[in-house]
Amino acid sequence: MNNRQQRDAQQLTVVEGVREVSRALSCQILPVEAYICPPLITGEEAAAVAQQLYHLEESGQTRLYEVTPAVFAKMAYRGQSGGILMVIPYMTRPLNDIPLSPTPFLVVIEGGEKPGNLGAILRTADAAGVDGVIISEDETRRGTDVHNPNAIRASLGALFSVPVAVAATGEVIDWLRRQLIHVAITTPDATEVYTSVNLSGPIAIVMGSEAHGLSNVWFKNADIQIGIPMQGLVDSLNLSVATAVILYEVIRQREGQPTKQPSLTPA
Repeated sequence: MNNRQQRDAQQLTVVEGVREVSRALSCQILPVEAYICPPLITGEEAAAVAQQLYHLEESGQTRLYEVTPAVFAKMAYRGQSGGILMVIPYMTRPLNDIPLSPTPFLVVIEGGEKPGNLGAILRTADAAGVDGVIISEDETRRGTDVHNPNAIRASLGALFSVPVAVAATGEVIDWLRRQLIHVAITTPDATEVYTSVNLSGPIAIVMGSEAHGLSNVWFKNADIQIGIPMQGLVDSLNLSVATAVILYEVIRQREGQPTKQPSLTPA
């Protein structure tokens, strides 16, 4: 499962590392199979995670294999995996299976993006309490591989806690309309700054890839166009950073937090 084609064909992906495996297990994700390299298991946390996997094998809930360091090195996607690796089913779900809150709060990422960026966005989405992340794609813009081990690692396990759906762009737009969710797209050409627009209602924050931005269909269907002001020489932010800026503005507005004037500390 070293490439996307293999993962897609089997609908399986690899989770490696003590922290990532621990978080998957805490989210009740059962591995199809797991691999442990006993000589590489160090520390109490790693030992506890390994013990969980042994218990799952004993109860018939997974297949567990012990392997040598040489074999594990060939299996691991990265160098430092702590001697624990497991194979899990794909985590994505249909749009209708995203559990929406009374005031929905979603992130939509269109097109391909670096797995590390997507993982960071999932991490921020988890911290911000969004209802779900949607990967939007079409014939010319395939969605980012959310099951890439680099995305899983960068998410710090947030893939296991944040609902993620992958769907065609037209399907995503139709679904958002049916749910009465406002579509807010981000673009450097926007005339409105993100802090000046009401984002406190049912909202989907739509972000385009760093390389290509958003496709025209999103501009045609946007209820709101917002931008992040750039004061320096650079003309854009990293996608995961820009997403975090917007998500926390939504939180600020929803909580009705006033802007406070800092007091000066007496000299």
